[in-house]
Amino acid sequence: QVQLVESGGGLVQPGGSLRLSCAASGFIFRVHAMSWYRQAPGKQRELVATITKDGTTNYADSVKGRFTISRDNAKNTVVLQMNSLTPEDTAVYYCNVQLGISNYWGQGTQVTVSS
Repeated sequence: QVQLVESGGGLVQPGGSLRLSCAASGFIFRVHAMSWYRQAPGKQRELVATITKDGTTNYADSVKGRFTISRDNAKNTVVLQMNSLTPEDTAVYYCNVQLGISNYWGQGTQVTVSS
């Protein structure tokens, strides 16, 4: 049974940082790309960052230079380090893995950037 459990969200002031973690289980973590998505109120869910099994990363233009995705295959964990946060980063952040034709999601973690 695939499980993705996010943690690390919260309230942060503009310019601050947060570190999101996703603990994965139920599949062979090291051979799959992992992604972070986010969904702001009233908006569609959007891709934030992806890391391949080999560690290649890709980012949405809106977060390039501020966010860093990484993975620890020994711990089956993917991390999203978010720096220089702005109110526009406020959203629920989801961990994602695609296995074949199936997409799996975590429960999401709320990130709120506000003064």
